[in-house]
Amino acid sequence: MAVSMMLFTRDLRLTDNPALSAAAAAAAAVVPAFVLDEDLLRHGAAHASRLSFLHDSLQDLDRSLRAAGGALVIRRGSPWAAAVIELARQAGVTSIHVADDVSGYAQARLAQLERAAAGERMAVTRHPGVTVVPPGTVRPAGRSVFQVFTPYYRRWQEARRRPAADRPAAVTLPAGLAHGQIPSLSGLTSARPAAGLQAGGESAGLARLRSWVPDSLGDYDRARDDLAADRSSRLSAYLHLGCLSPAAIEAELSGQPGSAPFVRQLAWRDFFGQLLADRPDAGHRDYRDRGDDWVCDPGALEAWRAGQTGFPVVDAAMRQLAAEGFMHNRARMIAASFLTKDLYLDWRAGARHFMTLLADGDVASNQLNWQWVAGTGTDTSAHRILNPTRQGQRFDPAGDYVRRYVPELAGLPAGVIQEPDEAARRRCGYPAPLVDHRVAVTEYRARQRAGRATRPGRA
Repeated sequence: MAVSMMLFTRDLRLTDNPALSAAAAAAAAVVPAFVLDEDLLRHGAAHASRLSFLHDSLQDLDRSLRAAGGALVIRRGSPWAAAVIELARQAGVTSIHVADDVSGYAQARLAQLERAAAGERMAVTRHPGVTVVPPGTVRPAGRSVFQVFTPYYRRWQEARRRPAADRPAAVTLPAGLAHGQIPSLSGLTSARPAAGLQAGGESAGLARLRSWVPDSLGDYDRARDDLAADRSSRLSAYLHLGCLSPAAIEAELSGQPGSAPFVRQLAWRDFFGQLLADRPDAGHRDYRDRGDDWVCDPGALEAWRAGQTGFPVVDAAMRQLAAEGFMHNRARMIAASFLTKDLYLDWRAGARHFMTLLADGDVASNQLNWQWVAGTGTDTSAHRILNPTRQGQRFDPAGDYVRRYVPELAGLPAGVIQEPDEAARRRCGYPAPLVDHRVAVTEYRARQRAGRATRPGRA
């Protein structure tokens, strides 16, 4: 009997999963496998919220597979490709189906798998599914990728969509194959996940989507920046691990009242994915090197991490991250701008902290959004600076977001909570501002002028 393998990676779902659909069509028996990468686990041992979300998602996937007659087959090992091939050999697999991905690490792993499988005469087929439009589908004339979002988005809207993948009615495992066990969370990390972390998995993701759409989609464009209202979708972690299909979400929502701004956010996700696929080094190097001589100030960095900068909306954002493994998108921009423009600290330090705590820590979206804010990425206004106080006043005018996450300020009225005076700070036990924003902006602009003057070709 022919046996195929469905190798789950960042597509932990049964609905609209092209790799799973192809594996089920290719053979009478399927090995639905997830192989824990020991190298990734060692590197990300402190990423407790992301690992907790993964743990939930694997358990939910196993339940769904068992309902279809199968089960999730779990293995772990290093190198990852060798562990996959060992399982495939044990099960008599002749074809392996897996989702393609965009990061340098993912691409290297898949290449190693293809080389190892070729030696065993096993076919490896990569499938779409991580993005709405696969990287490379739309290209500008004479270049490999679009580097500006607006023209990319126009072409993205016009791109042909793949048909939805069928959900297998039944999954038949090869006889005698040991399933293995999903490790306990303590077997994945000794760190503690955020107390307010969302539950992971396709079931929880679909429930969130079904509850959010009728309540908030129509008002998304107006309400998404309202920090206190918390009307954002909170689907990012489900998209990161593929518990939900971005293509299926787009197909379902497109044309509904208010859907266009939300669908545009899916396009932003694809935009950053195609950039990283083209330039894997953008995960750790400046996409556009400005020659920044970043400040080294461990004390300021630690104050930012701890939510003790003295700027209430920044501190609320950082404390939300620690408490929930999530941060509101507008708050991410404010916190990132403060780190890279006010403190002039390297964006990589901020990106690492976010990746450590975010359940939705995604290399493409996290690193390239950080670069967009820092001015080393694709923002056409590289020196855009967000005034944290004005941002708080605009997007949290009543101060409820600050009160939720910075409880020592909860008793302050709306008119002063975003900019408490010295007496109020002493009374509340809240720190003085790390910097004077106006002075910081002046210093930032002076640094940029000096940098431009000393670069080759400048007078």
